[in-house]
Amino acid sequence: MKKEVVILIAEDDDGHAALMEKNLKRAGMSNEIHHFKDGQETLDFLFKKGPGPVRESGKAYLLLLDIRMPKVDGVEVLRRLKEDVELKKIPVIIITTTDDPVEVSNCHKLGCSHYITKPIDYEKFVDAIRKLGLFLMVVEIPKINGV
Repeated sequence: MKKEVVILIAEDDDGHAALMEKNLKRAGMSNEIHHFKDGQETLDFLFKKGPGPVRESGKAYLLLLDIRMPKVDGVEVLRRLKEDVELKKIPVIIITTTDDPVEVSNCHKLGCSHYITKPIDYEKFVDAIRKLGLFLMVVEIPKINGV
């Protein structure tokens, strides 16, 4: 993945978000990263609403999305994102503790690119994120235009 791709982490657990960021960097990624603590912050950024930061046209984004979040859950974030003509190009990787096959299937039907179940064991979680970082280094991601 090129350095210009902005990584969006939508994760309400600060510890998990910090681990993801730290281990993506350990895997060699130096991309800009934005962390959102709930689904509404994520939607506001993507749809350019609210008082906080908003996405820029002409940039490429990748969303690492937790399902269980306050205000708006990750499934709803995914649904809204994939309904938008331009934003649906953003690859979404679900990273969550939920391994329910129905939930996995639902997220894929809605358009997630990949679904990763967070390992409970700390070392396995760290290893999974490092492997994700290595995977992301070879992925091509489209730029998002439009308003």
